[in-house]
Amino acid sequence: MSTPATSLISDQARRQFREEGWFLLPGVVPAAHLAMLREVCMQFIATHDAEMDAAGVTQQGINIRGNRYFIANRHKGTRLAEFIYSDLMAEVCRATLGDNAYLFWEQFVVKGPEKGSKFSWHQDSAYVGTPHRPYLTCWVTLDDVTEANGTVYLLPYSRAGTREVVPHTKNPVSNDLEGYFGSDPGDPVIAPAGSIACFSSTVLHRSGFNTTPNWRRVYLPQYSAEPLLRPDGKLAAFAEPFLVNGERRDGRS
Repeated sequence: MSTPATSLISDQARRQFREEGWFLLPGVVPAAHLAMLREVCMQFIATHDAEMDAAGVTQQGINIRGNRYFIANRHKGTRLAEFIYSDLMAEVCRATLGDNAYLFWEQFVVKGPEKGSKFSWHQDSAYVGTPHRPYLTCWVTLDDVTEANGTVYLLPYSRAGTREVVPHTKNPVSNDLEGYFGSDPGDPVIAPAGSIACFSSTVLHRSGFNTTPNWRRVYLPQYSAEPLLRPDGKLAAFAEPFLVNGERRDGRS
């Protein structure tokens, strides 16, 4: 029998999230879900590669063949919803957001062997553009993650000196938003495949290069406690109900 999700999130982890903005759940993703996420990820990569080959290009938007892939918001019509709306993710959302949670965004973030790029210090909330309640990022490892293959580094609130959204500037070369220029390297997430680093959208984070001969694949569902809106008043992305007054839903209202 699998361990109940409620036992996976300790009081210490909940306290760390409140005080420092993040916690780690090592190796908690069920084997069947991990296998499914890997399979769907590689199917999407194959599709992108075929499209680039057909067009005679090596770059398609921000995706670079064999180097990096951002494959966002493709869960409809796939098996991804099995994980997004699972018991495990319900318990993660309850522990961090409370009794109301909506799927806001989901994407695969993949760094290719010996090529995967680094990403600058930033807060996810900086990309929304309007004031909002911080949302939750779930950084789900599909492979073992290390400093060598470009894991994420998190800067706890106590060392960042803030839990608010800070001003960001756009890097003219990479177009990344950058929000921290200090000397603190952050805390690297070193974890086996099937782990989840749960962090607030106001936690500063970065990632390094993948210098290994293997893929570094991550799945990243994000949840908000309320629908998030753009400056024009329209939805910033999704607002699919998952928890409504503590009751689980499957994305349908």
